[in-house]
Amino acid sequence: MEQSKVDAEHSLIKPKTLEEVRAMIRSHKRNDFIFSSIGLLTITFALLTLLILFVDLVMDGYPKLNYQFFTDFPSRRAANAGILSAWVGSSLIMLVTFVTAVPMGVAAGVYLEEYAPKNWFTDIVEINVTNLAGVPSIIYGLLALGLFVYTFHLGQTIVTAGLTLGLLMLPIVIVSTREAIRSIPVAIREAAYAVGATKWQVVLHHVIQYSFGGILTGIIIGMARALGETAPIITVGALTFIAFLPPAPVTSVAPFISFEWLQSGFTVLPIQMFSWLSRPEHAFHINAAAAGAVIIILTLVMNGTAIWLRYRIRKNIKW
Repeated sequence: MEQSKVDAEHSLIKPKTLEEVRAMIRSHKRNDFIFSSIGLLTITFALLTLLILFVDLVMDGYPKLNYQFFTDFPSRRAANAGILSAWVGSSLIMLVTFVTAVPMGVAAGVYLEEYAPKNWFTDIVEINVTNLAGVPSIIYGLLALGLFVYTFHLGQTIVTAGLTLGLLMLPIVIVSTREAIRSIPVAIREAAYAVGATKWQVVLHHVIQYSFGGILTGIIIGMARALGETAPIITVGALTFIAFLPPAPVTSVAPFISFEWLQSGFTVLPIQMFSWLSRPEHAFHINAAAAGAVIIILTLVMNGTAIWLRYRIRKNIKW
């Protein structure tokens, strides 16, 4: 009975002729071409728009892009104003962000992907980590204000700003680490186990080593995003005008390392740019354009470095 039903169904299906098959293939190719063309035009339009805006920004700020601009403090006179305190503050905050977010994020990504048991608790953790990667940055600023400033009494300092951006960057590092680890073929793990390697040896010498390019790319992209953030830094008390530098991290007196700079006030490049834009004088707008060009160039360099490193690392991997 079942065989007769199958035969009846096959009899209802009309075999397609060669011309019909060719027409269907041509239709699919035409649709693929249309979709590819639309995507290419969209990307081209977006890149041209970004390029035009970037060139316009550089042309506006070009008169200020000189050595003095990077070595002078902010000033009430536009001709004497520079970004020394801003780029030093950004550098120190990025150092704190890197130290706090990267080791914890990579370790969490490795644990969730390689060691964590698959149950309802880890599912909840994974869902929350993924959702946190898309939370607006101002939410992290408010969280840091209540936690680091009011609860832990760290004050409006560099360490507070670094921890705030570390919270912002942490989900990005975790997600990128897990995606990089997932790209490693299962055969690599099985081959290592077959020759007697332990779980830790497989993870350390094979999984992390082969996925290092993807992990490093995620770290650099996360740092580039943190560099341009403004909302959480304003929330935790960044200064809009600062004419001094924090104490140096390295000193000439033993033990040659100082942590006093962690408790110093700070400003960053986006805040300095915002401060100049809020002034009515056109000369300050030129300074703001120069600071914006510096931020964009740094971001492009960091993203370009991430792409180059990923390419070099993957090229040297021999499966």
